[in-house]
Amino acid sequence: MSYVKWIAIILFWGFVALFLLYTLPQNDIARVTDTYEKRMDLGNNSMFWARPEAGSSSSTSRDVFFIQTRLANGDVMVYRNEDTGWGWPPYFKFDSSNLQAEAVDFKSTAAEPQWVAITHYGARFEFLTIFPNALSIRPVEGPDVRIIPWKAIIILIILAAIFWALYVRWRRFRHNRIDPVIDEIADGIDDAGHSLAEKRRSLKDWFRGSK
Repeated sequence: MSYVKWIAIILFWGFVALFLLYTLPQNDIARVTDTYEKRMDLGNNSMFWARPEAGSSSSTSRDVFFIQTRLANGDVMVYRNEDTGWGWPPYFKFDSSNLQAEAVDFKSTAAEPQWVAITHYGARFEFLTIFPNALSIRPVEGPDVRIIPWKAIIILIILAAIFWALYVRWRRFRHNRIDPVIDEIADGIDDAGHSLAEKRRSLKDWFRGSK
């Protein structure tokens, strides 16, 4: 049973880590090479897409903005540009059209690069047609600039504080309410066991005395 317990714990925290890795904001240093708009028919991967622009009707088939880039390490990365609105993750993004206009303005060539920091959440999975969602874009001095992920750090600190507060309250509740009940039940079982043992011993003595 201990193996099952540890496997369940590892799977649970692994799921939490993947969820946070996908949801927390990340920063990429890149050069915008092109932007476009494409009609997408969402299927089984629809849970990894956001929602239409605020004010538009929801549909599994819609036009989506995309931003093509070349990362500082030379790899290609394509971002989708969708509103998150009031949904999840709670970034309250309503300006995908404005962000697309900014991305167009930052387009540059390899000969005269304009490096930008793209804040996004999500990840790129080619075989599932999943793209990270761009949240903001801003110019930076060069491809080697270091950006500290303050937003992700603050969110993790807040989550850790909430988890610790819940854990402390659960420990206190268990100590004051649950443990006494369990101890009482255990004592009752022990008392019942002792009483049964006494009765068995008395019964044995009676049989021996009757011989």
